[in-house]
Amino acid sequence: MRCSTLLAILTAVLLYLVMGALVFRSLEEPREMGQFQQMLNVREDFLRNYTCISPDGLQLLIQEVADALGAGVDLTTNASAYSSQWDLASAFFFSGTIITTIGYGNISPKTEWGQLFCICYALVGIPMFGFLLAGVGQYLGNGLRKAVAKIEKLFLKWRVSPTIVRVISAALSILLGCLLFIAVPILVFKEVEKWTLLEAAYFVVITLTTVGFGDYVAGADQSPAIQCPPLVWFWILLGLAYFASILTMIGNWLRVLSKKTRAEVRLGPAGADSEATKTERVAEVGPEKDVILKSTPLQTNLNNTSQPLDYFGVNMTYIDESSDAHSGRFRNEPSLDPVAPTSTIQPRVKRKRNKRQLNRKNHEMAPPEHKALNGDIRPAVTPPPPPPQ
Repeated sequence: MRCSTLLAILTAVLLYLVMGALVFRSLEEPREMGQFQQMLNVREDFLRNYTCISPDGLQLLIQEVADALGAGVDLTTNASAYSSQWDLASAFFFSGTIITTIGYGNISPKTEWGQLFCICYALVGIPMFGFLLAGVGQYLGNGLRKAVAKIEKLFLKWRVSPTIVRVISAALSILLGCLLFIAVPILVFKEVEKWTLLEAAYFVVITLTTVGFGDYVAGADQSPAIQCPPLVWFWILLGLAYFASILTMIGNWLRVLSKKTRAEVRLGPAGADSEATKTERVAEVGPEKDVILKSTPLQTNLNNTSQPLDYFGVNMTYIDESSDAHSGRFRNEPSLDPVAPTSTIQPRVKRKRNKRQLNRKNHEMAPPEHKALNGDIRPAVTPPPPPPQ
């Protein structure tokens, strides 16, 4: 990446951060000021009604309540029975938020030994989860790719352009994943957690993007009889694998577009026209330059079906075949590509020469070489023929 490009991206990110800061400040600061003023009014009313309590005693009580909330104690109910947030299901869910790097923060280790173990646990668990995420993403992508390949066959039977088919298949891959891992979980969390539709969507997106603020956590208010956190963790595993596949697809697509742009700069705008013609570079033997041969317009072979590509997301990557041909990344082959162009000029086939076999029986050894005193090679002296008798 060029230095100018890197500086442009850095400037765009900084401007995006400043814009976000201004928007969030204008939206959230008035509510915070209102809550602070309401707390002061409640404190003054409490001291006015209960004159036996001094302001210092009330402040001490508030500090104790804040410390208890920071330790994870639930003070929203009046129950005197102790209910721990570190039961087995919650601890399992907390361990999952460590290795997935979500880190909700609703519960966290407070002891020194707990914090030390959390450091070691994260250093080992995060790479381990990365390998698991890659494997799950591969199998998940294969399943989606097979489903999309069947839809591709239907479109090709309807004589739809292969380029349009690949765009549609990429869009269907994204829509299927969004339906399975975003839309359905939003409806489930809305009913189970009694959230609004916006709160459920907020939790799903913040979780799958690994932001994890912790203000909304599924299963945090459930009874121990309902083991919801482990199920939520497995949903997070599948959702993160899907999002990783989507990000890989977008990265490959942007890389191919970048190569296409460089090819257009090098070859001109006519070199990137893939809808009507394809170009092929053939090297000639001799001092002449390379010759660019222009093939006939693309003819769609309706008897063949679209071949499923290697992995999930490649359909979006190879939407424009001309950029791949110019960048050297992809080459169409007649056995795999149903729309391979038929060139009017056939390349010349290089003929093999049959080497002369040496007859070892009648082979005569060459006379040995003789060197002079100065090191020069002298030809061997042939003895004169014998006189005739």
